[in-house]
Amino acid sequence: MSEWQSDPGFWKTRNICVTGGAGFLGSYVLEKLNARGAENIFVPTIEEFNLVEPEDVKKLLRDADPDIVIHLAANVGGIGANLARPAEFFYDNLMMGVQLMHESWKRGVEKFVAIGTVCAYPKFTPIPFKEENLWDGYPEETNAPYGLAKKMLLVQSQAYRQQYDFNSLFLIPVNLYGPRDNFNLETSHVIPALIRKALEAQERGEEHLVVWGDGSPTREFLYAQDAAEAILLAAERYNSSEPVNLGSGEEISIKDLAERIVDLTGFEGELLWDTSRPNGQPRRALDTSRAKERFGFEAQVDLEEGLRRTVNWYSEHRRGGQG
Repeated sequence: MSEWQSDPGFWKTRNICVTGGAGFLGSYVLEKLNARGAENIFVPTIEEFNLVEPEDVKKLLRDADPDIVIHLAANVGGIGANLARPAEFFYDNLMMGVQLMHESWKRGVEKFVAIGTVCAYPKFTPIPFKEENLWDGYPEETNAPYGLAKKMLLVQSQAYRQQYDFNSLFLIPVNLYGPRDNFNLETSHVIPALIRKALEAQERGEEHLVVWGDGSPTREFLYAQDAAEAILLAAERYNSSEPVNLGSGEEISIKDLAERIVDLTGFEGELLWDTSRPNGQPRRALDTSRAKERFGFEAQVDLEEGLRRTVNWYSEHRRGGQG
């Protein structure tokens, strides 16, 4: 494994800007940067830098003077939020990413790491999703505006590398989860939403827990700490605009996922499936071989262990009066 040894000097000597560093995934990226000895990390806050605005993007790059930009910031939500605010998700994510990469190139940033989304894949993609399938069809309708806005960063990365030799990457994580996730039911994704609903239903002694769809879609989930490791490995070792999937290699149906979460939370009632609600994409599972081949990433935390840690964290968080 010597070819994958980390260079201890890589992070120590560079200025690093992490957009979205105050968020869920960002918190893990910052922890891992600190563990690697990074000394100059700039984390913009939304209060000071609205990255949809061109002048704020320029100010950020002046203030941070980065060698490496890791662009995690996104306006994102679950199926409900995507249905309610598709225009916002399209505009905000497109404008943030395109301007930030453009201005980073103009400033001579050494490396730009763009985080895409599994929502960019076509609605009906052969399983497991391979990176070469990205352009084989239109994304699933409920999250297409978000998915396509993020996908433009791949087009931009490849175009800027071709014309300007700008070193940028495009990484495609599956659905992330873990401690510190967003448990707001208006905007959360499936795992935190189910954990919260199950715990609250159990406390109230309810006999039923309603879940959207029919339970048949499959998903793959990646523990956020693993995703952070993948991002930093890519930033250090990978120098190509070919897109790379980041996943765990574990495909699970929403029905099985809900049952696992119910077991872990202790909810004793029955699951009811609201089939009037959309399922979203029918199946989702990634081919993760490119990440292993190109920069040595393999997920370390399996779904059972990750769910247990997440349920335990949220249970303690709520008891502490913060949730």
